[in-house]
Amino acid sequence: MNDPNFERSVIYMLRHDDDGAFGLVISYATEVTTVDGDDSINEWVARATAPCEFFEGGPVQRDQLLGIARFADDAPRDWASEVGHGIHTVDLNSDSANALDCARLRIFVGYSGWGPGQLDGEIAAAHWFVVDSQADDPFDSHPDTLWRRVLERDPTHRDWVRNFPDDPEMN
Repeated sequence: MNDPNFERSVIYMLRHDDDGAFGLVISYATEVTTVDGDDSINEWVARATAPCEFFEGGPVQRDQLLGIARFADDAPRDWASEVGHGIHTVDLNSDSANALDCARLRIFVGYSGWGPGQLDGEIAAAHWFVVDSQADDPFDSHPDTLWRRVLERDPTHRDWVRNFPDDPEMN
């Protein structure tokens, strides 16, 4: 896909059904660690899984923040909603002390979204590689190289990825 928003990206799908699809780009850290004048959000980010900065969630609603977390236990929390596989969205408007409950935490700017059938069509046209996720993919400590490691899980792509240059013009 020739779209700079998704170049060498890994999308963690939070929802994909007949109504469309919703996910987060989990492979682009922003290097931004604070928001001027918003101490509550800054406390959430300071407690995030390293690197402790905002991540590019996608090109949609870039004025919105979304937090996801994994907890050490299965206790329900009124400020979090499970989206599957032990991943929860968290209410960033809740007390930032709640971040201490998170075994893993990331804060995203924007999200990636598709209308009904749109992502299915893009997958059918081979614009995306679909690979099963692993539990800690959304919290990977080296997000810039996550795309390589994810694709290497699929034997079909293993050699291609291993030989793909960092700069395609050097091929």
